[in-house]
Amino acid sequence: MKTFSKEELAQFNGQNGQPAYVAVDGTVYDVSGKAAWQGGKHHGNLAGRDLTDVLWKKSPHKDSVLTGLPVVGKLAE
Repeated sequence: MKTFSKEELAQFNGQNGQPAYVAVDGTVYDVSGKAAWQGGKHHGNLAGRDLTDVLWKKSPHKDSVLTGLPVVGKLAE
């Protein structure tokens, strides 16, 4: 399993043909297949970032949105 630095994760922003990855609680997920993440953006959030705080503090769905997403790696601490 790949370990991503924050700089490496930032490259997977869903733009210019790149897949869209997000990190939550140290796990990196591929959200490319989700229509809500087209173009690497979803409700003001950007792919290629650690969205742990956003998910737990602002999302009404919490971690239920992670179910079924492909795990592509871990985020380096």
